Amino acid sequence: MTVAKESIWNDSVLRSRGFSPESLKGAPDKGPAPSTLDKIKVIGGQELHGDIPISGAKNCALKLMCAALLTDKSVYFENAPNSLRDMQSQTELLEYLGCAVKREGSLMAINAGPVKTQTAPYDIVRKMRGSILVLGPLLARFGEAKVSLPGGCAIGTRPVDMHIKALEELGAQITLEEGYINARAPAGGLQGAKILFPKVSVGATENLMMAATLANGTTTLVNAAREPEITDLGECLIKMGAKITGLGTERITIEGVNSLGGAHHAIVPDRIETGTYMVAAAMTGGSLRLKNARLEHLSAAAGHLSQTGVAIDQDGADIIVSRDPNIPLKSIDIMTEPHPGFPTDLQAQFMAMLTIAEGAGLVTETIFENRFMHVPELSRMGANITVQGHSAIVRGVPKLTGAEVMATDLRASVALVLAGLVAEGETTINRIYHLERGYENIVEKLGGVGANIKHA
Repeated sequence: MTVAKESIWNDSVLRSRGFSPESLKGAPDKGPAPSTLDKIKVIGGQELHGDIPISGAKNCALKLMCAALLTDKSVYFENAPNSLRDMQSQTELLEYLGCAVKREGSLMAINAGPVKTQTAPYDIVRKMRGSILVLGPLLARFGEAKVSLPGGCAIGTRPVDMHIKALEELGAQITLEEGYINARAPAGGLQGAKILFPKVSVGATENLMMAATLANGTTTLVNAAREPEITDLGECLIKMGAKITGLGTERITIEGVNSLGGAHHAIVPDRIETGTYMVAAAMTGGSLRLKNARLEHLSAAAGHLSQTGVAIDQDGADIIVSRDPNIPLKSIDIMTEPHPGFPTDLQAQFMAMLTIAEGAGLVTETIFENRFMHVPELSRMGANITVQGHSAIVRGVPKLTGAEVMATDLRASVALVLAGLVAEGETTINRIYHLERGYENIVEKLGGVGANIKHA
């Protein structure tokens, strides 16, 4: 459903659709459930041509949902991804806490006025690592929080010790007991402080930025993450009344306020989904128009992709990506780094591309220690990959061959789909619940531009 932006933010229209503080007290609307099927089948060899709409960024939406806990007023989001497992899990957690959540297509409304508990239980938090981001908002607004240590993909330890240490620097008293983080603010609330992160952490930056909005005094985050998702969260917090400067830099300053209010915010397009479909066009030798996508959020990835022989252009709000199928891809070297470097969330997709490129490419992973779990599955399809510590040498082969493979995490699963698009014969990807955590309607989107792909 497409609605003009000015009508979306018109209060009378919002109320007519059930998006109002009063109606949010009613039954929740969780949106459509993800597919219950656990396999995808792909028959390779088809060039992809056409338009693919890019969904709102999951990695923004999940954090913005947590930000709604900072106020008792309603917060409205446009361009929210709908049928993703991670969104379902975060909705389940917010509703457990007592929030009212309603949806209509890509519109989402959250009211955290009726929050009844500050405990985020293991049974919900274990499903998704991003749930840890309720810790800062609950602690800042209510003065206490009890949050289970998180779960999620097995791509690395991703410890929360930086979150805990930084919150302690704001004056919080924190203990770890029976798998839970028990946090309590000092009398009078959290206190602003200068926090130097020992290394760049997106999650710690987000948790502390949210907590600091309601702290007393000024908080400065040094060595802060600079991802577009951080900026998007900060811009929403500013709309809610927060005082934040330095977004997009390694030094973010937050001047605490007494309370935050409601807001209307449009979530930025998903840069990782965008990058994934850019790779799909490159691998198949097709031409795709990616609707509502921001090339400036993908400067490192787009630069590397251009070196392989792919044409990339921004056309208004869209990105056009194409490759002449008669000209082979060229191998490149990539190294994952915090933004604005090459994103770790595109490493697996680029590795899939390098398996069919001319020459050899070196892939070095510096963010997560276990993010080469897709290598054995790509090798089952005929890829020539040698792992040496945190690096992998990928030697291009003339063709991949369809096989039965198993997804191990979110980005690894989509890398196998990409490989299946160019493999000879049929590829079956098992355990696609990983895929459904972060790619909205991927079968329909790829099928709509010529891929031979279906749920099984």
